[in-house]
Amino acid sequence: MTDYQVGVLGATSLVGECLRHQLAQVGYGITAYSRHAVTQVEDGVKWLQLPISHPPTVDILAKKDDSLPLWICVAPIWVLPEHFALLEAHGAQRVVALSSTSRFSKDKSSDPEEQAVARRLADAEARVREWAEKRGIEWVIIRPTLIYGLGRDKNIAEIAHFIRRLGFFPLLGKANGLRQPIHAEDVAAACSAALQAPCATNRAYNISGGETLTYRDMVARIFTALDRRPYLLTVPLWFFRLAVAILRCLPRYRRWSTAMAERMSSNLVFDHTEAEQDLGFKPRTFMLSTEDLPK
Repeated sequence: MTDYQVGVLGATSLVGECLRHQLAQVGYGITAYSRHAVTQVEDGVKWLQLPISHPPTVDILAKKDDSLPLWICVAPIWVLPEHFALLEAHGAQRVVALSSTSRFSKDKSSDPEEQAVARRLADAEARVREWAEKRGIEWVIIRPTLIYGLGRDKNIAEIAHFIRRLGFFPLLGKANGLRQPIHAEDVAAACSAALQAPCATNRAYNISGGETLTYRDMVARIFTALDRRPYLLTVPLWFFRLAVAILRCLPRYRRWSTAMAERMSSNLVFDHTEAEQDLGFKPRTFMLSTEDLPK
Protein backbone atom coordinates (compact mmCIF):
# COMPACT_ATOMS: atom_id res chain seq x y z
CA MET A 1 0.00 0.00 0.00
CA THR A 2 2.98 2.30 -0.24
CA ASP A 3 1.40 4.14 -3.17
CA TYR A 4 -1.45 5.37 -1.00
CA GLN A 5 -1.13 8.69 0.78
CA VAL A 6 -3.50 9.70 3.55
CA GLY A 7 -4.19 13.13 4.96
CA VAL A 8 -5.02 13.10 8.67
CA LEU A 9 -6.73 15.90 10.59
CA GLY A 10 -6.57 15.61 14.38
CA ALA A 11 -3.37 13.58 14.14
CA THR A 12 -2.23 14.50 17.67
CA SER A 13 -5.49 13.36 19.31
CA LEU A 14 -5.87 10.06 21.17
CA VAL A 15 -7.40 8.26 18.18
CA GLY A 16 -5.00 10.15 15.90
CA GLU A 17 -1.99 8.72 17.74
CA CYS A 18 -3.31 5.18 17.33
CA LEU A 19 -4.22 5.85 13.70
CA ARG A 20 -0.76 7.12 12.75
CA HIS A 21 0.87 3.95 14.03
CA GLN A 22 -1.66 1.66 12.35
CA LEU A 23 -1.48 3.39 8.97
CA ALA A 24 2.32 3.39 9.01
CA GLN A 25 2.42 -0.31 9.90
CA VAL A 26 0.42 -1.26 6.81
CA GLY A 27 2.45 0.96 4.52
CA TYR A 28 0.42 4.13 4.08
CA GLY A 29 2.24 7.43 3.65
CA ILE A 30 0.77 9.94 6.09
CA THR A 31 0.48 13.70 5.89
CA ALA A 32 -0.48 14.69 9.42
CA TYR A 33 -1.94 18.12 10.10
CA SER A 34 -1.79 20.00 13.36
CA ARG A 35 -2.75 23.51 14.48
CA HIS A 36 0.70 23.81 16.04
CA ALA A 37 4.11 23.06 14.55
CA VAL A 38 5.25 19.49 15.28
CA THR A 39 8.97 18.72 15.13
CA GLN A 40 8.95 15.05 16.08
CA VAL A 41 10.35 12.54 13.59
CA GLU A 42 8.11 9.57 12.84
CA ASP A 43 8.58 6.96 10.13
CA GLY A 44 6.13 7.39 7.29
CA VAL A 45 4.67 10.62 8.69
CA LYS A 46 5.05 14.13 7.28
CA TRP A 47 3.88 16.83 9.68
CA LEU A 48 2.33 20.05 8.39
CA GLN A 49 0.87 22.99 10.25
CA LEU A 50 -2.64 24.00 9.30
CA PRO A 51 -2.92 27.39 7.55
CA ILE A 52 -3.46 30.29 9.92
CA SER A 53 -5.34 32.55 7.48
CA HIS A 54 -9.16 32.41 7.50
CA PRO A 55 -10.14 31.35 4.99
CA PRO A 56 -6.78 30.06 3.67
CA THR A 57 -6.08 30.74 0.01
CA VAL A 58 -5.79 27.73 -2.26
CA ASP A 59 -2.22 28.53 -3.33
CA ILE A 60 -0.93 27.95 0.21
CA LEU A 61 -2.99 24.81 0.73
CA ALA A 62 -1.45 22.51 -1.83
CA LYS A 63 0.96 22.25 -4.71
CA LYS A 64 -0.24 20.86 -8.01
CA ASP A 65 1.69 17.60 -7.51
CA ASP A 66 0.67 17.24 -3.86
CA SER A 67 -2.31 14.91 -4.26
CA LEU A 68 -4.03 13.42 -1.21
CA PRO A 69 -7.07 11.46 -2.38
CA LEU A 70 -7.72 9.79 0.99
CA TRP A 71 -8.49 11.67 4.21
CA ILE A 72 -9.36 10.80 7.80
CA CYS A 73 -10.60 13.43 10.24
CA VAL A 74 -10.27 12.28 13.86
CA ALA A 75 -10.62 15.81 15.15
CA PRO A 76 -14.20 16.63 16.27
CA ILE A 77 -16.36 16.34 13.16
CA TRP A 78 -17.58 19.93 13.53
CA VAL A 79 -13.99 21.06 12.82
CA LEU A 80 -13.96 19.41 9.39
CA PRO A 81 -16.02 22.07 7.53
CA GLU A 82 -13.29 24.61 8.36
CA HIS A 83 -10.96 22.57 6.17
CA PHE A 84 -13.12 21.75 3.16
CA ALA A 85 -10.96 24.02 0.99
CA LEU A 86 -7.84 22.16 2.11
CA LEU A 87 -9.29 18.79 1.13
CA GLU A 88 -10.54 20.10 -2.22
CA ALA A 89 -7.14 21.62 -3.02
CA HIS A 90 -5.53 18.22 -2.44
CA GLY A 91 -8.01 16.41 -4.68
CA ALA A 92 -9.85 14.50 -1.97
CA GLN A 93 -11.75 11.47 -3.24
CA ARG A 94 -12.81 9.81 0.03
CA VAL A 95 -13.16 11.30 3.51
CA VAL A 96 -13.61 9.33 6.72
CA ALA A 97 -14.90 11.49 9.58
CA LEU A 98 -15.13 10.64 13.27
CA SER A 99 -18.40 11.59 14.95
CA SER A 100 -19.96 10.07 18.10
CA THR A 101 -22.99 8.15 19.32
CA SER A 102 -23.45 11.14 21.68
CA ARG A 103 -25.45 12.50 18.76
CA PHE A 104 -28.20 10.14 19.91
CA SER A 105 -27.48 9.57 23.62
CA LYS A 106 -27.30 13.24 24.58
CA ASP A 107 -30.05 14.73 22.43
CA LYS A 108 -32.56 14.54 25.29
CA SER A 109 -30.09 15.26 28.10
CA SER A 110 -31.18 17.44 31.02
CA ASP A 111 -28.01 19.46 30.45
CA PRO A 112 -28.40 22.19 27.75
CA GLU A 113 -24.67 21.99 26.99
CA GLU A 114 -24.95 18.28 26.21
CA GLN A 115 -28.01 18.89 24.04
CA ALA A 116 -25.94 21.48 22.16
CA VAL A 117 -23.19 18.90 21.59
CA ALA A 118 -25.72 16.45 20.13
CA ARG A 119 -27.08 19.13 17.78
CA ARG A 120 -23.56 20.15 16.81
CA LEU A 121 -22.68 16.58 15.89
CA ALA A 122 -25.84 16.11 13.83
CA ASP A 123 -25.37 19.44 12.03
CA ALA A 124 -21.72 18.68 11.27
CA GLU A 125 -22.59 15.26 9.86
CA ALA A 126 -25.19 16.85 7.60
CA ARG A 127 -22.70 19.48 6.38
CA VAL A 128 -20.07 16.85 5.60
CA ARG A 129 -22.54 14.72 3.64
CA GLU A 130 -23.90 17.69 1.69
CA TRP A 131 -20.44 19.07 0.85
CA ALA A 132 -19.04 15.70 -0.21
CA GLU A 133 -22.00 14.65 -2.36
CA LYS A 134 -22.10 17.97 -4.19
CA ARG A 135 -18.45 17.46 -5.18
CA GLY A 136 -18.56 13.76 -5.92
CA ILE A 137 -16.41 12.93 -2.90
CA GLU A 138 -17.08 9.67 -1.08
CA TRP A 139 -17.78 10.01 2.65
CA VAL A 140 -17.82 7.62 5.59
CA ILE A 141 -18.89 8.63 9.11
CA ILE A 142 -17.79 6.59 12.13
CA ARG A 143 -19.67 7.03 15.42
CA PRO A 144 -17.98 5.34 18.41
CA THR A 145 -19.41 4.87 21.87
CA LEU A 146 -17.40 5.59 25.06
CA ILE A 147 -13.74 5.86 23.94
CA TYR A 148 -10.90 4.92 26.27
CA GLY A 149 -7.23 4.02 26.03
CA LEU A 150 -3.58 4.98 26.59
CA GLY A 151 -4.55 6.98 29.68
CA ARG A 152 -5.44 9.94 27.47
CA ASP A 153 -9.21 9.70 27.20
CA LYS A 154 -11.73 11.93 28.97
CA ASN A 155 -13.90 9.05 30.15
CA ILE A 156 -12.27 6.04 31.83
CA ALA A 157 -9.08 7.96 32.60
CA GLU A 158 -11.04 10.64 34.46
CA ILE A 159 -12.79 8.02 36.59
CA ALA A 160 -9.37 6.48 37.36
CA HIS A 161 -8.00 9.90 38.37
CA PHE A 162 -10.97 10.38 40.72
CA ILE A 163 -10.48 6.95 42.32
CA ARG A 164 -6.77 7.50 42.82
CA ARG A 165 -7.34 10.85 44.44
CA LEU A 166 -10.32 10.04 46.69
CA GLY A 167 -10.31 6.25 47.00
CA PHE A 168 -13.99 5.82 46.13
CA PHE A 169 -16.43 6.54 43.30
CA PRO A 170 -19.99 7.86 43.73
CA LEU A 171 -22.90 6.19 41.96
CA LEU A 172 -26.50 7.32 41.57
CA GLY A 173 -28.95 4.54 42.42
CA LYS A 174 -28.18 1.07 41.07
CA ALA A 175 -26.11 2.47 38.18
CA ASN A 176 -27.17 -0.51 36.09
CA GLY A 177 -27.27 1.28 32.75
CA LEU A 178 -25.46 -0.67 30.05
CA ARG A 179 -22.22 0.57 28.48
CA GLN A 180 -19.92 -0.58 25.64
CA PRO A 181 -16.50 1.05 26.16
CA ILE A 182 -14.41 1.00 22.99
CA HIS A 183 -10.64 1.19 22.85
CA ALA A 184 -9.11 4.03 20.83
CA GLU A 185 -7.07 1.51 18.82
CA ASP A 186 -10.28 -0.22 17.71
CA VAL A 187 -11.76 3.14 16.69
CA ALA A 188 -8.62 3.87 14.67
CA ALA A 189 -8.83 0.43 13.04
CA ALA A 190 -12.40 1.11 11.93
CA CYS A 191 -11.36 4.47 10.43
CA SER A 192 -8.44 2.84 8.62
CA ALA A 193 -10.63 0.04 7.24
CA ALA A 194 -13.18 2.59 6.00
CA LEU A 195 -10.57 4.23 3.77
CA GLN A 196 -10.99 1.70 0.99
CA ALA A 197 -13.91 -0.57 1.90
CA PRO A 198 -16.09 -0.44 -1.27
CA CYS A 199 -19.38 -1.08 0.53
CA ALA A 200 -18.71 1.72 3.03
CA THR A 201 -19.19 4.45 0.43
CA ASN A 202 -21.52 7.18 1.67
CA ARG A 203 -22.38 5.26 4.83
CA ALA A 204 -22.45 6.03 8.57
CA TYR A 205 -21.53 3.37 11.13
CA ASN A 206 -22.12 3.13 14.86
CA ILE A 207 -19.27 1.24 16.50
CA SER A 208 -19.13 -0.05 20.07
CA GLY A 209 -16.87 -2.10 22.30
CA GLY A 210 -16.75 -5.88 22.24
CA GLU A 211 -18.47 -6.21 25.61
CA THR A 212 -21.64 -4.85 27.19
CA LEU A 213 -21.58 -4.28 30.95
CA THR A 214 -23.33 -2.15 33.54
CA TYR A 215 -21.96 1.23 34.55
CA ARG A 216 -21.38 -0.17 38.05
CA ASP A 217 -19.37 -3.11 36.72
CA MET A 218 -17.39 -0.83 34.42
CA VAL A 219 -16.29 1.32 37.36
CA ALA A 220 -15.51 -1.77 39.44
CA ARG A 221 -13.13 -2.96 36.72
CA ILE A 222 -11.31 0.35 36.85
CA PHE A 223 -10.75 -0.21 40.58
CA THR A 224 -9.40 -3.69 39.80
CA ALA A 225 -7.06 -2.33 37.11
CA LEU A 226 -5.75 0.13 39.69
CA ASP A 227 -5.16 -2.82 42.05
CA ARG A 228 -7.76 -1.51 44.48
CA ARG A 229 -10.81 -3.06 46.07
CA PRO A 230 -13.96 -1.48 44.60
CA TYR A 231 -15.45 1.15 46.89
CA LEU A 232 -18.67 2.27 45.26
CA LEU A 233 -20.67 4.79 47.24
CA THR A 234 -24.36 5.19 46.41
CA VAL A 235 -25.36 8.85 46.89
CA PRO A 236 -28.52 10.93 46.25
CA LEU A 237 -28.94 13.28 43.32
CA TRP A 238 -28.62 16.40 45.49
CA PHE A 239 -25.14 15.27 46.47
CA PHE A 240 -24.13 14.92 42.82
CA ARG A 241 -25.42 18.39 42.06
CA LEU A 242 -23.40 19.87 44.91
CA ALA A 243 -20.28 17.85 44.12
CA VAL A 244 -20.39 18.66 40.40
CA ALA A 245 -20.83 22.38 41.13
CA ILE A 246 -17.65 22.26 43.23
CA LEU A 247 -15.65 20.00 40.92
CA ARG A 248 -16.38 22.09 37.82
CA CYS A 249 -14.27 24.84 39.36
CA LEU A 250 -11.27 22.60 38.63
CA PRO A 251 -10.06 22.39 34.99
CA ARG A 252 -9.91 18.59 35.06
CA TYR A 253 -13.62 18.27 35.89
CA ARG A 254 -15.06 21.20 33.95
CA ARG A 255 -16.84 18.81 31.56
CA TRP A 256 -18.66 16.97 34.36
CA SER A 257 -22.41 17.50 34.76
CA THR A 258 -25.31 16.16 36.79
CA ALA A 259 -26.63 14.62 33.57
CA MET A 260 -23.66 12.23 33.64
CA ALA A 261 -24.96 10.81 36.93
CA GLU A 262 -28.53 10.65 35.62
CA ARG A 263 -27.33 8.49 32.69
CA MET A 264 -25.75 5.90 35.00
CA SER A 265 -29.03 3.95 34.90
CA SER A 266 -29.70 4.49 31.18
CA ASN A 267 -28.74 1.95 28.53
CA LEU A 268 -26.37 3.44 25.94
CA VAL A 269 -26.05 0.43 23.66
CA PHE A 270 -25.39 0.49 19.91
CA ASP A 271 -25.23 -2.40 17.48
CA HIS A 272 -22.10 -2.64 15.33
CA THR A 273 -23.13 -5.54 13.09
CA GLU A 274 -22.91 -3.43 9.92
CA ALA A 275 -19.36 -2.35 10.80
CA GLU A 276 -18.45 -6.00 11.35
CA GLN A 277 -19.79 -6.92 7.91
CA ASP A 278 -18.45 -3.97 5.92
CA LEU A 279 -15.25 -3.01 7.79
CA GLY A 280 -14.18 -6.28 9.40
CA PHE A 281 -14.64 -4.55 12.76
CA LYS A 282 -13.62 -6.75 15.72
CA PRO A 283 -13.48 -4.76 18.97
CA ARG A 284 -11.85 -6.09 22.14
CA THR A 285 -13.58 -6.66 25.46
CA PHE A 286 -13.21 -4.10 28.22
CA MET A 287 -9.93 -5.12 29.85
CA LEU A 288 -7.74 -2.24 31.01
CA SER A 289 -4.00 -2.66 30.65
CA THR A 290 -1.38 -0.65 32.52
CA GLU A 291 -0.94 1.47 29.39
CA ASP A 292 -4.64 2.41 29.46
CA LEU A 293 -4.40 3.98 32.91
CA PRO A 294 -3.38 7.61 33.39
CA LYS A 295 0.18 8.19 34.51
